[in-house]
Amino acid sequence: MSLRYALLALLRTGPLSGYDLQKQFSVSVGHVWHAPDSQIYPELRRMHVDGLIEPEEQVRGVRGTRILYHVTETGDAAFLDWMNSPLEYQRVRDPAHLRAAYLESTSPEQATIFLLRHIEQWRDELGQWERELTRIDAVDNPMLVRRLAVTPESEHARTIAFKRFTYEGLVERARTEIEWAERGLELVDRLSAEASLRAPAGDA
Repeated sequence: MSLRYALLALLRTGPLSGYDLQKQFSVSVGHVWHAPDSQIYPELRRMHVDGLIEPEEQVRGVRGTRILYHVTETGDAAFLDWMNSPLEYQRVRDPAHLRAAYLESTSPEQATIFLLRHIEQWRDELGQWERELTRIDAVDNPMLVRRLAVTPESEHARTIAFKRFTYEGLVERARTEIEWAERGLELVDRLSAEASLRAPAGDA
């Protein structure tokens, strides 16, 4: 159900078309709650049925139209209720750490490849989160600008601080994953060296 609250969070800054919503999702809340485009439109339809949003047909050009989605009072109340309710944590599903638990089943070479790819993935993530922190500090993140536009000026510093706090957590997570995989590389090397020392001389 978190997808609908992520969508409500975006729409509370002002009406958006489905296309614009997809774009804004990918560069904002999509960083902390991934959802493919194929899930967004069905969820918007369900949110309309539940009275959380209201679609408005808008004329574009001579023949074109687009649908803008507005948050209703019911949707706004639902979002605030969600924000004020206890968070239901989900059990972890982590394919990388699951695989790491059984690296003895593969060769040291394949274990090394796996860990290097993990480092590469999280270095990419780290770079992305660090760039977002820079954009937050410069206040040039599009969704942050939209949010500040509908937020009282007295609340701007608080809004920016919580956005920064979120991405600081993502930066720390990325650095932790990189450090963990680097320790894994050291472990692979150490275990390989120990195995070589235990091997009979004729197997060398």
